[in-house]
This record gives sequence, structure tokens and C-alpha cells, in this order.
Amino acid sequence: MVFLPVYDYNRLRHIKRPWMNWSLIAINIFIYFVFQSDLILKVGAQVQHTFGFMPNSILPASMRQMNVPALIAEVPGIKVFTYMFLHGDAGHLLGNMLFLYIFGDNVEDAMGRIRYLVFYLGCGIFSGLAHFWSDTSSQAALVGASGAISGVLAAYLILYPRAKLWALLLFRIPLKVPAFVVLLLYIAYNVFAEIATQFRILPDYFNERIAWWAHIGGFIAGIPLTYLLRRPGVELFAKDDTVTDVATGAQAVPINPMDPPSPGDSSTVIVRVDRPREQP
Repeated sequence: MVFLPVYDYNRLRHIKRPWMNWSLIAINIFIYFVFQSDLILKVGAQVQHTFGFMPNSILPASMRQMNVPALIAEVPGIKVFTYMFLHGDAGHLLGNMLFLYIFGDNVEDAMGRIRYLVFYLGCGIFSGLAHFWSDTSSQAALVGASGAISGVLAAYLILYPRAKLWALLLFRIPLKVPAFVVLLLYIAYNVFAEIATQFRILPDYFNERIAWWAHIGGFIAGIPLTYLLRRPGVELFAKDDTVTDVATGAQAVPINPMDPPSPGDSSTVIVRVDRPREQP
């Protein structure tokens, strides 16, 4: 990544707290530290093998090149749900949760809690299927919320492209930039990396460990799902409203220029701005 986002200037408009987004973050953290980190339960490798998404595992039995755990065999396709709540290591978890924390609250705000959950899971499923399409014979377990979060980034891009972000350029230099700069670079980076992988330009570490098509698939799914699941009245490609919303939401209070000045200071000018009650 060229930019690492660390904070966005984008207030919530319809909800006071992004409870669903916070719940998704908490679930991912809980699952990792309890079931995968081996700090509490020593079952990390088993959980990843059992619940990570292996494309070969959803093929018909006659076409499989591997043994599928009995639990998974009894519920075909369950891995396309479970994989998005697992992570490879603490760094993988931290990076994904950072992106989800920064961008997910506003997407939840634009959709509502239940539709946001449907959106998140839908992007994750499509992400897994994109990975399956890219390599149907793969026996490597796909894990991570990256695909679902890529859908969240796509939603943020078409909802709030001009929202301002603080981001670290090359992980070092803090810059304030529009969201569309960071998010377009994100998807461009993934497309480039997938092309480079196909031509074996990148080191083997990247070729084997990063599922670029899962990221791209989640991002693609996020665009139409945002259009379908946003709240009525929520516009796409909103302008940066850091200042304009205060102006449009203000009520003019007439002031008589002949009124005597404040007794405390004759040079004081008082400007009163009242927000409508329905605004947060």
C-alpha cells in the first residue's frame, strides 16, 4: 500500500454509534486471540485448516484432491462464511481491523445496521468465490476479512469520495488527502499485484500468501451492493461536507443592527448558529 489511512473526517448522519461495525471488529479479535493465537486454546492450525476457505473443498466429492473435515463436509459451502472471521497472524488482523474501524462506521451509517451486515457478508462471500474462480484447485486455506473490507472500501469510495483522510505516505509521511486518492490507489495496487503475480514478477512470498483476486472480488461486489442497500435518500458521490453541512443546517437568527452592543465589550460581535434538532 502507498497510503496507510489513520483517521477520517466524516461525521455520522443517521446513527449515534456504529454498533454493528464495532461488533464485527470485536468478533474478529475474539476469534483470533481465543482460537488462533494459541494463547488460550492450542487449536490455531486446526481451526485454520477446518474453517479456512479452500477452493478445492467446495468441488463435488469426485473432483476433490483433498480430504475435507467431516464437519465441513456436512455443511457444504460453510467455509465461504467462516474464512472471513479468521486471520493468519496478529499483523494481518491489526491491518484489517484498522481499515474496518476507519471506513466501516460511515458505511454502516449510510445503510443501517442490518443491511450493513448483509452487505459485509455478501462482499466476503463474493470475495471467496472470486478466489475460487481464480484457482479452483487450490488447497491453501484462504483466511482474512480483507475481501469483505474491500467491499467496505468500495462503498466508502462511491459514497464519500471527497471525505478527508489523514494517511501515512509509504507508512512514514502524514498527509491529509481526499478518500478517493487512497481508495483508488488501493484497488489499483491490488490489480497491479495480481497481474504481476500472473507473470511471476513479484517474489514467491507474495505469490503464495496474498489472494489478490479475493480483494478485487470484494471491491467489485461492494459497488452494486452499495447502490442496492443504501438508505433511501443517501446520495452517491457526496461532496465533502465538513463546512457546508453546518451552513445548510443552520437557522438564521435576525439581529437588529440598532440594538446596543454587549456591555462587556463594545467591539464584540456575536454570531449565533442553531442546528436543527433532528441533526446529530
